[in-house]
Amino acid sequence: MADSSSGAGERAAASAPPLEDAPSTDVAEARPRRESMQLMLGLSAGHSIQHFYQIGLYLLLPHIKEAMALSDPAMGAIVSVRSAASGVMNIPAGIMADMFRRRVAVLLAASMLCLTLGYLFIGLAPNYWLVLLAITVAGAGTSMWHAPSFSTLSARYPDRRGLALAMHRSGGSIGDTIAPAVVGILLGGVSFWGLNWGGFGWRTVAYLHVGPSLLTGLGVLTLFKSGAVGAPVRVSLREYVSSAIPLFKNLSVTGMVLLSATRGMAHQSFNIYLVLYLEDELGYSDFVAGLHVSLLTMLGVLSCPFMGAISDRVGRRRVIVVAMVMVSALIFCFVFAKSGIPLVILLGLLGAVIFSVSSVISAAALDAVPRGVEGSAVALLFSGGAVIGGIAPYLAGFINESAGFQGVVWFAGSIAAVGAVLALILPIGKRVVSGKAASSGDG
Repeated sequence: MADSSSGAGERAAASAPPLEDAPSTDVAEARPRRESMQLMLGLSAGHSIQHFYQIGLYLLLPHIKEAMALSDPAMGAIVSVRSAASGVMNIPAGIMADMFRRRVAVLLAASMLCLTLGYLFIGLAPNYWLVLLAITVAGAGTSMWHAPSFSTLSARYPDRRGLALAMHRSGGSIGDTIAPAVVGILLGGVSFWGLNWGGFGWRTVAYLHVGPSLLTGLGVLTLFKSGAVGAPVRVSLREYVSSAIPLFKNLSVTGMVLLSATRGMAHQSFNIYLVLYLEDELGYSDFVAGLHVSLLTMLGVLSCPFMGAISDRVGRRRVIVVAMVMVSALIFCFVFAKSGIPLVILLGLLGAVIFSVSSVISAAALDAVPRGVEGSAVALLFSGGAVIGGIAPYLAGFINESAGFQGVVWFAGSIAAVGAVLALILPIGKRVVSGKAASSGDG
């Protein structure tokens, strides 16, 4: 096998399994490239399942609210609890992702196991407090996916980090798009060509979530044993702590944590009460409401890789600022477009930016950290965003009770506007491309 003096060549060589009697350098290099593509596609597929479960919950909430006679703030608290649980669990998930980089598959499988148990407990829960406990377990599972997968992709694709994370985000967007329609059919049934089926109860739908996540977890353990290619076998606690502590002093990272929280506050506040608005005020069925919610992510499947690739070329700041301005403006437009075709168009346009910008924010945070602590940076990004932003759905519940969905629109749009201002003034680190610093759009 040919020698390589570059750091990238050494990492690629170390990452691949030993090749006996390799006929050429081209063959030796083909295996890491093939495994790399398999890794990206596999992580994206798992991310799709994880997001299916996240968004599907929004369709279950109106039924849980009705069955347990909950107030709007109590229903909002369900999402706040999930957000907080996800935020807290991100910290140990990030630490483990950095210290045990060759055990990524185990962490990802544990994520799916938590989702399995969470939805099983949702179906079994006899009261509100046990629903909150079940949501806590599911929320922990959500966070255990992000740190290992984001850190692996960030380390593997340092020159194309924006695109790699955006492709992963697109996988999540596919799950986000499919979930509302599928869960809407399961809850509301179908009626066409003489077929009339009334659907399942919300507890049965929760039980139906158990199988796919369990099978996905087993698949991850079987197929992605070498998921963290290029990583050291193990990092000592002392080495990890010495590398991770500076993250808390890194203004570029903490700034992106704040920006991520702001985006999440606007998104979750809007999304949770959109479903109530569609069903309670417009009288849409579960299926029709699900189709409308799907529009929030459908265009994001295509726009996310585009935005990620553009941010790799022109810088993160420019893309984030434009996206946050668009998010704010589009949300405010819902004051005027209350139903019909205008509502459909706005949902599609909003979906093209509100999800896609999150991957660019993540890439901006990871640009500013050294290799080896990507998992902790992702954990800080998601945990800070979840804890800070988790209060927003609860507050939006009071607004929805007093001022209706239009009040929530003003609330979420204002938060997004604050995010646009923060994107202009917060420090953003320099990207490293082929060993050289590249502009992130600060100029």
